[in-house]
Amino acid sequence: MKMMTAQELSELQNSTQEYKLIDLREDYEVEEKSIGGERIRMSEVIDQQSELPKNIPLIFHCESGRRSKAVVETLERKFGFDNVYSLEGGIEAVLQAQA
Repeated sequence: MKMMTAQELSELQNSTQEYKLIDLREDYEVEEKSIGGERIRMSEVIDQQSELPKNIPLIFHCESGRRSKAVVETLERKFGFDNVYSLEGGIEAVLQAQA
């Protein structure tokens, strides 16, 4: 499973490389704090996996990284994705790095 650190995400965001940041959290969690990105609830990812691009990095994040790890593992094993990353430490790691 590929992981991406908060620092690596920051570098990617400051580059010209195309990527997608995908927030797996529920509505109430996003209302509390957000680092941007497209919203696809964890429960909807598998149903929408055929719509996800396979030619750019897809960085999945949640609060702490547990849900995003599960999603990345499923996309890799069951659907053959090799461009998916779990944001290590989730949104909390990014917010800490920005503080």
